[in-house]
Amino acid sequence: MARYAGHGLPGGPRGSGARAGREGAPGRHSARVRRPVRTRARRETWPRGLAAWLCLCSLALLTGACTGASAGAGSERIDPRIQKIMDKPVYRHGQFGLLVVDPVSGRTVTSLNPERLFVPGSTTKLFTVSTAWDVFGGDHRITTPVYAQGQVHGDTLDGSLVLVGSGDLTMGGRTRPNGTLDYRPVDHTYADAVPGHATLTPENPLAGLHSLAEQVRARGIRHVTGDVSVDDRLFAPDPDLTTNPTPIIINDNLIDILSTPTQPGRKASFTWRPQTARNSVSYDVTTVPAGKPTAITATTGADGVIKVTGTLAADAAPWLVTAPITAPAPFARSAFIEALERAGVTVDAPATGPAPAPPARTPTGDPVAKLVSAPFSQQATLILKVSHNLGADLQVCMLAVRRGSRNCEDGFAAIKAFNTKVGVDPAQASQADGEGGVPGDAFTPRAYMPLLKYWTTTPQAARFREALPVLGTSGDLALFGTDSLAKGKVFAKTGTRAVGNSLTGQALVNSRAMAGYLDIGGGRHQLFAVVFNDAMVASADAILSIAADIAQISALLQQDGARGATPASS
Repeated sequence: MARYAGHGLPGGPRGSGARAGREGAPGRHSARVRRPVRTRARRETWPRGLAAWLCLCSLALLTGACTGASAGAGSERIDPRIQKIMDKPVYRHGQFGLLVVDPVSGRTVTSLNPERLFVPGSTTKLFTVSTAWDVFGGDHRITTPVYAQGQVHGDTLDGSLVLVGSGDLTMGGRTRPNGTLDYRPVDHTYADAVPGHATLTPENPLAGLHSLAEQVRARGIRHVTGDVSVDDRLFAPDPDLTTNPTPIIINDNLIDILSTPTQPGRKASFTWRPQTARNSVSYDVTTVPAGKPTAITATTGADGVIKVTGTLAADAAPWLVTAPITAPAPFARSAFIEALERAGVTVDAPATGPAPAPPARTPTGDPVAKLVSAPFSQQATLILKVSHNLGADLQVCMLAVRRGSRNCEDGFAAIKAFNTKVGVDPAQASQADGEGGVPGDAFTPRAYMPLLKYWTTTPQAARFREALPVLGTSGDLALFGTDSLAKGKVFAKTGTRAVGNSLTGQALVNSRAMAGYLDIGGGRHQLFAVVFNDAMVASADAILSIAADIAQISALLQQDGARGATPASS
């Protein structure tokens, strides 16, 4: 049965969520339990698509609660307005966790089940990204080099070029002119999970390869007699990281197909990117009358042809679907050869030919070209703002590389070390991936507090806080609380996990969560986490209502703190 973890945004439960479906078991080294094989159907019925939709982790908190939660063990008096939300019938079979702490005094402001383990969804990314930020530093940049193997005679390289995949998440494909990374509230990586709402950034996803090609030409090379290879051995594939991070990533390893309606009865128009000779699109989407259902699917055949079919309502906005790049290294090779050709560098090997093996050893020395990434703080902002699942899992692998290992699993040792450093109780934290999409992820509300407190004590405090989604303002919280008094004053990572219920055709919302900072004025911030597990819903509107409820809880917590009239203390 398909599962999805991520953030949640408004939108119907149509589409696939293909890359989101996953199953798992909570094992890691050393006494490791292997996870069962996951299936990834490209298109699913709405409960499974809804589960994927929920995966847009950042937008809403985990919601749901048990009725009468304030009377339970480990609870303190809750703001009656919050209690009223938690007492809604939709939450009666679930469980809430809530904790607000003053980071200066350590005083607990409000709490409910603060030491009970909850499914966290993508709030898991707080632990992954925090570790990477702490280990690498906010100003850390990744260099992706290109080496010339052979002899250069005049303007000819009698040999080959080697592009070394170095773990750059964006490869220049989101970089704005000012050097920051671009994003949208609903990222293109969620196009199939939130059909009709994902949008593209305007930057060219092949910009990094174009830059490398221009640099090769600037070094005087006009002709390559050999081939181009991509060295993707920085780390080994890890099937337990369900987003399948790779050392070379172009456009998040996705092909984007954007459809625009024309006249009813006529074929819709479309564009697609990134385009290479390795892939093509067979397009058969019909424009139907306004108000009629829109349903578009994209599947990729073994020949690389992406078949796009379906219907698009005449009154629909441009509609984005995606297809996976299943072989990132060969795709990058083709795209790079074509970029070289555009830059005036001819390569004797065809762009669509078989990808050659990289050299026996990864080249070193003076590269003929290199691409320098945006600083890590920018990559962290992208991951946190849009709940970028691939980016979060990638950090696990990069942490392993920093420790001298090609085994991504070794990255968890770095996360464990960070948790120990900041004081996270190991009995209150379980993590089995980087992004929050497997059953091995579980945290108590209290587990977030040492991490959040740590960042307030560093020079990076403001940068880290502002990298989070902001209520009513940025990231996947931009659509919540736009008219709230707390707008712009709640900084939080969000998370969602859900699964289709085959018995009823509904969806079980396993988790909605939110953790971060409440700006209570005067330069003061409170730490908070709110988590809900387990509510059954029958529609997309019900999911949106849960997301709105959790956002409202965070807004009420901020208002209580700002008034200095918090409802409970210890």
